[in-house]
Amino acid sequence: MAERPTLAPAVLDELAAALDAERVVTDAAGVDEFKDPYWIPGDDSYLGSAVVYPTTVEEVQEVMRIANRHGVAVWPHGQGRGGYGGPSPRVRGSIQISLRKMDKVLEINEELAYAVVEPGVRWFDLYDAIEAGGHSLQLTVPDLGWGSVIGNSMDNGMTYMPYGADFQLLCGLEVVLPTGELVRTGMGAIPDNKSWHLYRRGLGPSFGEMFAQSNFGIVVKAGVWLQRKPEAYVSVNLSVGQDADFEAAVDALRELRLAKVIEGVPALYAALTAAPQLIDAQVDFDLSRPLTDEELQAYADETGVGIWAGRTALWGTKAIVEAKLEAIRRVWEAIPSGRVLASKVYAPADYPDITLSTEQVQAGIPTLQLIEAQPPWLGHIGFSPIMPLQGSEVRFVMEQIRTRLREDGLNFLGGVFAFNERTACIVTGIPFDVRDEAQTRQAYASAKRLVQEVGALGYGEYRAHVDFMDEAQGVYDWNDGAYRRFAETIKDAIDPNGVLSPGRHGIWPERFRDA
Repeated sequence: MAERPTLAPAVLDELAAALDAERVVTDAAGVDEFKDPYWIPGDDSYLGSAVVYPTTVEEVQEVMRIANRHGVAVWPHGQGRGGYGGPSPRVRGSIQISLRKMDKVLEINEELAYAVVEPGVRWFDLYDAIEAGGHSLQLTVPDLGWGSVIGNSMDNGMTYMPYGADFQLLCGLEVVLPTGELVRTGMGAIPDNKSWHLYRRGLGPSFGEMFAQSNFGIVVKAGVWLQRKPEAYVSVNLSVGQDADFEAAVDALRELRLAKVIEGVPALYAALTAAPQLIDAQVDFDLSRPLTDEELQAYADETGVGIWAGRTALWGTKAIVEAKLEAIRRVWEAIPSGRVLASKVYAPADYPDITLSTEQVQAGIPTLQLIEAQPPWLGHIGFSPIMPLQGSEVRFVMEQIRTRLREDGLNFLGGVFAFNERTACIVTGIPFDVRDEAQTRQAYASAKRLVQEVGALGYGEYRAHVDFMDEAQGVYDWNDGAYRRFAETIKDAIDPNGVLSPGRHGIWPERFRDA
């Protein structure tokens, strides 16, 4: 194992003066808290040198000024719980900026249905604030509620209500630029503007999306769109008993989305994922070898979820929900092995009675059930390519993924997500035993090969693990990589010293490009 990275005493002294010494952490235990728990045992390739905990926007600005003075790379994160490398920095020895202590819910506007939060606010925190205030509002949430609302959203993390589609949740950002300068997006550029968190654009170029998945700035405040608690809510499971009906199921999801019968983000999970995801089953299957088609079918039949199992939900008046549910039944039950299993129809007063995690998530109630269903040794790495929402296209890419994993002795977890009416994403979770270094290394090698092999067929990832961000960005190579060159031109202009998150999603500042 290589020697641990350290910071120069002058840098540490300036950080301690800016933040107080107790919020500048350099001991091994404190820094190792921000390592990817699923990374290769004993490999310190992505180890930081220190963790700092700012509590104000001004402190974030000062950290960036210090980084610029000394040419030290920094890597910010909200809660550091993302599934694509967690808080690990791309450049070893970076200062990790944990925004956990910036955890205030600054505003909840009942009439216009939005909140304003800092980057350390978790899904649990915002949900609790909404409930404590007695607001008739609800929040679209991901499967795990421990992450940062801003951090997850800025990395294009999935949520399932209508604002989850095409990542519409955030509106109006306050951003610390790499130099330490502060900027507001959209209408926020007008002093005291009342529409900052209501309208994403302003006048001229729009920069809100520029900060998603980028290394162009640190979002320190954001508006979050909420929705009214509906009169009625129902969670809907869509089972497909036979793999032969997979393509028809994907096409059915598309038509239901295009018809606006389904308005959130529906998913179609493989059986191994569907059981813990939909019926709170414990993960207890053997991952020491790839399971055969016959074993997968037996598991699907035993658990009752089907070889593929969809999830969606409906929100609205009781009449609208019942009419849409009937429309879903007509479409889905036309699939030979299709079944529709709906929960009871809940009113907001019934939400405390919801116990099944899939129903909680789609009601906007954060939970940790999905991680609690897994044994502590189970790790995973994600591979998430985008494609048209067509059964034949999704089947083709799915077979490339499953064939590669089986050849490498691994299993497929995950499913198909309809990010919008026309787009599918296969979110692949490659499972492995974190105690088994050989299997862990094989999982990462397989994921990297998938990026390259599936990318060569024209399918790029929407989100990439820190270990293969360069390979994932390399797929976007039309016109000899014009997209990357354009992004790096912007990077060099706004971050002349190349200190903020160098290498994030394959975008490098000039001083690192030849390294």
